[in-house]
Amino acid sequence: MNMHSLKFNRREWLTATASVLAATATPEFVRAASVGPKAGDTLPDLASFGLEGTLPDLKGKTVLIDFWASWCAPCKRSFPSLAQLHQKFAARGFLVLAVSVDEEKEDMDKFLKKNPVPFPVVRDPKSQLAEKLGIDVMPTSILVGKDGKIRIVHRGFEGESTRKQYQADIEAALDSK
Repeated sequence: MNMHSLKFNRREWLTATASVLAATATPEFVRAASVGPKAGDTLPDLASFGLEGTLPDLKGKTVLIDFWASWCAPCKRSFPSLAQLHQKFAARGFLVLAVSVDEEKEDMDKFLKKNPVPFPVVRDPKSQLAEKLGIDVMPTSILVGKDGKIRIVHRGFEGESTRKQYQADIEAALDSK
């Protein structure tokens, strides 16, 4: 059997990758070893990726784009923190935009029914955006400044320490000119 005959669906691949990284690497190693968006990169035009749902107007806003899936336990744990941050900073031009990578819309809908959120959610049904950005860990959050440039990429969610880091990064982005 050669490597090209091995087939994984996206969920299996992301689960396996996340499990290996979580079991064998420190958060710093995960951030250093992962490929994907980098600080200073321009966020691509989200409307060109066939996302399902209504995209909010992001122009001039600081946005935390959170890639998640219904089967991802750390994603579920991150949602209350994301909701808190969205509500805390919304008046200052900040929003969270959640991007589900669930293959089936029903999986996303079932998750959101159990875990309602105050921020917009769209679905990347063909993983076009996730693939373009090299999303390799669930959850991955990308903080984008008012200028449309990526400021910070967070891979994984480690509870309160991650929430505090999000908050500090969001405050710094909102305070920048």
